[in-house]
Amino acid sequence: MEGLIQTRGILSLPAKPIGVRSLLQPSHGLKQRLFTRNLPGLSISSKGLKKSQAFQLNPHGISVSHKERSRGFICKAEAAAAGDGNGNVFGEGDSAAISASPKIFGAEVTTLKKIIPLGLMFFCILFNYTILRDTKDVLVVTAKGSSAEIIPFLKTWVNLPMAIGFMLLYTKLSNVLSKKALFYTVIVPFIVYFGAFGFVMYPLSNLIHPEALADKLLATLGPRFMGPLAIMRIWSFCLFYVMAELWGSVVVSVLFWGFANQITTVDEAKKFYPLFGLGANVALIFSGRTVKYFSNMRKNLGPGVDGWAVSLKAMMSIVVGMGLAICFLYWWVNRYVPLPTRSKKKKVKPQMGTMESLKFLVSSPYIRDLATLVVAYGISINLVEVTWKSKLKAQFPSPNEYSAFMGDFSTCTGIATFTMMLLSQYVFKKYGWGVAAKITPTVLLLTGVAFFSLILFGGPFAPLVAKLGMTPLLAAVYVGALQNIFSKSAKYSLFDPCKEMAYIPLDEDTKVKGKAAIDVVCNPLGKSGGALIQQFMILTFGSLANSTPYLGVILLGIVTAWLAAAKSLEGQFNTLMSEEELEKEMERASSLKIPVVSKEEAAPGESTGQLSERSSPSSSI
Repeated sequence: MEGLIQTRGILSLPAKPIGVRSLLQPSHGLKQRLFTRNLPGLSISSKGLKKSQAFQLNPHGISVSHKERSRGFICKAEAAAAGDGNGNVFGEGDSAAISASPKIFGAEVTTLKKIIPLGLMFFCILFNYTILRDTKDVLVVTAKGSSAEIIPFLKTWVNLPMAIGFMLLYTKLSNVLSKKALFYTVIVPFIVYFGAFGFVMYPLSNLIHPEALADKLLATLGPRFMGPLAIMRIWSFCLFYVMAELWGSVVVSVLFWGFANQITTVDEAKKFYPLFGLGANVALIFSGRTVKYFSNMRKNLGPGVDGWAVSLKAMMSIVVGMGLAICFLYWWVNRYVPLPTRSKKKKVKPQMGTMESLKFLVSSPYIRDLATLVVAYGISINLVEVTWKSKLKAQFPSPNEYSAFMGDFSTCTGIATFTMMLLSQYVFKKYGWGVAAKITPTVLLLTGVAFFSLILFGGPFAPLVAKLGMTPLLAAVYVGALQNIFSKSAKYSLFDPCKEMAYIPLDEDTKVKGKAAIDVVCNPLGKSGGALIQQFMILTFGSLANSTPYLGVILLGIVTAWLAAAKSLEGQFNTLMSEEELEKEMERASSLKIPVVSKEEAAPGESTGQLSERSSPSSSI
C-alpha cells in the first residue's frame, strides 16, 4: 500500500549518506527509467540506497509504502533544492527545512490569513453601501421642495461630473503616492464626511440651504424646473447622494477589488471570489435590518423630536465604525500577510477613444448585440426605478417611514439575490446561455407592465386591490418593489455572468477591443440614457406623473430590442462555442498522432520534460 509523505518539522539525511551523489546524478539508463510518467520512488536509509517498489511523484511529494517509510530516512525530491547548488545535499549539520503548510477546512493557513480579512472588508464595505444607498434616496426624495424628479438631473449634471473629476484626481494621486498611502488618502475623507454630515451638516441644513432663492427662481421658471432647482435648494443632501454613489464605485470597485487582486493568486481568486458574491448579499440582508431598526426609532421618541435626525446620527455612527474597521483590516493584512510575487512584465492594454469605440461597436454584429444588452438594462432599470420612487414618496412621505420601507427592500433584495445565485448554476447547466440571458429582460418586462398598468389604470383595479386591503397606490409601490428586487437579483446572478461569458469564445483581439469599447461607451450610456429620457419627458410634459404613459411605451420598446439582441447573440454565441469545441477536438486528435519514440532512441541532450512526454508509463526501479 502506498502512503503519502507528510513532512513534519525538519528532515535531514545521515551524516555520511551512501550513494546520495550517485542518486542525484543517475546514469543515462537510470534517467530513462526514472523520469517516466510513473516516476519511481526514492528511498535512502542509513545503509545506503535500497531497492523499493514503484512509486509515483505527486505535487505534495513522493508516495512510499508504510513499511519502507518506517525503515529509513525518506527524502523528498525537493531535497535536491536544499543543496549547495551543485547537486550536493546538506548533511545533518546543515539540514534542509521542508515543512508542509498546515491546512484548515482544506485551505492553507496563509491563504485564510488573506481571504478572511478580505471577506470581512467586503462585508463592511457593502454593509455601509446599503445604508448609504437607502439614506441618500430618503434625503433627496423626501426633502421639502424636492421629489423623485430630482434624481435624473442629479445623476447627469452632478454625479457624473464629480465621478469623472474624482477619477482624474485618483489617477494623479496614484502617480505620486504609494499603494498604502493612496488607500488611506481615498477612504479617510469618505469616513470623515459621513460622520460630519450626520452630526454637523444635517442639523444645520435649515441654515445652509438657500430655500428663499430657490422659491423665487421656481416662481419665475415654473414647476417643470423643480428638479434642477432642487439641486441648489438641498445642495448638502445632493452632495451626500454623490458621495454615497462614489462609495459604491470607488471603495468597492477601485479600492477593494484592486487590493484583492494585488494580494491573491489566480487559483485563490477562482476558489474564493464567488464566495464574496454570496457574502455581499448576506451584508445586504443585515444592513437592511439595521436601516429598518433605526428608522423605527421615531416611534419611541417624544413629541417635537426630529426622529430622522436621531436615526441618521445612529446610522452614520455605524458607517464611521465600519470604515475604521476597514482601515484596520487593510493595515493588518499589509502588516502580517506576505504578498504573492508578480511578473514584472507589463501587459499592453488597448487604448480606445470614444469615436474608435463607436466604430468598433458598429462594425461587429456580435459586439453590437452585446452592447445592446448593456445599454438596454441601464435605461430600463432607470425608467422604472425613478417612477417607482416617486410613488414611494407619495405613499411614505415621512423620512422615517420611507427609510424603514427601504430597509425591508434591501433585505428582500439580498435574500432574492442569494437564492438566485444558488439557482443560477442549475439554469446555466440545464437550459444554457440563451435562456439565462433572456430571463432578466423577461422579468423586467412582465413586472414593468404590471407596475405601469397599476399606475395608468388604477381605477379598474381598485375593487380588486381593495379586497386585498390595499389602495392602487400601495399596490403600485409593492409591485414596483418586486420589479426592482427581481430585476436586480436576476441582473447580479444571471445577466452579469452572461455578459462576461459572451466574451469567452471571441478571438483575443475582438475580446479585448470589444470589452474596452463597451466599458467606454455602453456603461455610461446605459446609466445616463434613462436619466436623459426622463429629463426630456419632465421638461416637455411638466412632471414625471404626466410622462408615465410615454415612459411605459419607451420601456416596452427597449426591452423588446433587448430580447431581440439576446436571441441574435445566442445564435452567434453557440456557433462560436461549437467552433471552439471543434478546434479543441482537432488539437487533441492531432496530438495523438505524434509517433512514439523509444527511450533508448532519445537524444542525449533532450530534457526530462521532453523525455517524459515521449516515453511510456511502464518503468520502475
